[in-house]
Amino acid sequence: MMKRRWGGSLLLKLALAALLVLLGDVVFWQWQQALGVQGLFMLGLSAALLAARPAVRKDRRALVALGLSAIYAVAQMWDPSPLAFALFWIAIGMATLLPATARFDDGWHWLQRLLAHGFKALFGPLIDLIILGKVRRKRTTGPLGLRRAVPLLALPLAGGAVFVALFAQANPVIAALIERLQLPAFDWTLLPRMLLWGLFALLGWGVLRPRPPRRLLGTLDATGDLQLPGFSLASITLSLILFNALFAVQNLMDLAYLSGSLQLPQGITLADYAHRGAYPLVATALLAALFVAVTSRPGSSAAASPTVRRLIAAWIAQNVILVISAAVRTWDYVEAYSLTELRISALLWMALVAVGLVLVLARMLRAKSLSWLINANLASAGLLLTVVSFVDLGAVAASWNVRHAREIDGDGAQLDLCYLSRLGSSALPALDLAATGNPPPALKGSLEALRAHAQSRIADELKYGQWTLGGQRRLAVSLEIGAAKPGPFDGVSCDDYALRD
Repeated sequence: MMKRRWGGSLLLKLALAALLVLLGDVVFWQWQQALGVQGLFMLGLSAALLAARPAVRKDRRALVALGLSAIYAVAQMWDPSPLAFALFWIAIGMATLLPATARFDDGWHWLQRLLAHGFKALFGPLIDLIILGKVRRKRTTGPLGLRRAVPLLALPLAGGAVFVALFAQANPVIAALIERLQLPAFDWTLLPRMLLWGLFALLGWGVLRPRPPRRLLGTLDATGDLQLPGFSLASITLSLILFNALFAVQNLMDLAYLSGSLQLPQGITLADYAHRGAYPLVATALLAALFVAVTSRPGSSAAASPTVRRLIAAWIAQNVILVISAAVRTWDYVEAYSLTELRISALLWMALVAVGLVLVLARMLRAKSLSWLINANLASAGLLLTVVSFVDLGAVAASWNVRHAREIDGDGAQLDLCYLSRLGSSALPALDLAATGNPPPALKGSLEALRAHAQSRIADELKYGQWTLGGQRRLAVSLEIGAAKPGPFDGVSCDDYALRD
């Protein structure tokens, strides 16, 4: 049984774990100024898992997860971010555990598996050392075990030390030799370095020797009517009628105000109207999705009622319109005050909410389980986040602002030079675009000064601690256009700058 547990790959796993420690030392200690090369350690971890685990190589699901982990490792090399870092560990964890699962089941169970796997990995090497010690003790038949060696060597070593001390007192030559023996000076940097080695060993061993949880909490799937006071077929029907009416009023008001058919009340601008309602409308749509998911479970009387199904379909459609309205509000605000990373993230989040609403409706119409709904939403979110992990949202915002600035195309918001300055190296592609164009003379000096600042900043980042593939590429492209001339912002002060969200 022990033989099957350890198999013939223990030495390979030990060798790969040692190589991962060496790679981690090079990447995180010796090359600590190169931020982007963290992805090399991630790629090494993925390669070690592929080499050490035949079960991973035979499982197509695990190979897909392993391929995703490699993609996220490359994203970390291109432009390091917490998003790519988190996605990598989710993917490598799934690649490690998938061979031990009969089927994928759902995101709720996988959350439990990943958390349990991460916790058990902290104690994995200790557990394996204990097991290995038991195996070795059973196989050892020689006369010298550890317990026998200690009493056997204690007397000779202690007696020898006493006689050496006496000889040192009697013989000045021996005393001089002993005085020359000095322990090497303790290097205090070795302690944090050894702690890093331990961390890399834990990470590597947790992937190479996983311990899937034996028990998981029950499924979230449930069928039939929800047994709560007030949740009857009649109350759900009345609620849906009322909700549809309220949402219709809200959507008609949005359509009238945002299209300009009706004038806003005095003192309220279109930008204020757009900004104030964007996020509450998304929260409203999320609450609506939760209500539908709970009240229209498969096998419930509400899901079986044709009237309720029609009301839910109409309400979901109105919620999608509501999310589109929130996106339109946000975009109106962008046109008034320019684009930012936060506003791009908000628009992407609204798109996910709209997809989630459609999936809620599909779940009801096709009588799918809650697990299906969770997995479908996780898949759509994972796809979007994978794309975003390779995209610099700051660079996207800067490029859009430069192209659509009022000073350049005669429309849109005034170019926010302070925001471009705050973006730093992310603004460099947009500033390169402006440099190759024909900006107005009043703006050209400021843009050139910002471009010089961005070039200098990215060069410092590459040299002193934040080297990335993406940064290297941005600087190379910018220098091909030409080195910018440093200068002042032409009177623009950003000391008390506060960005509107």
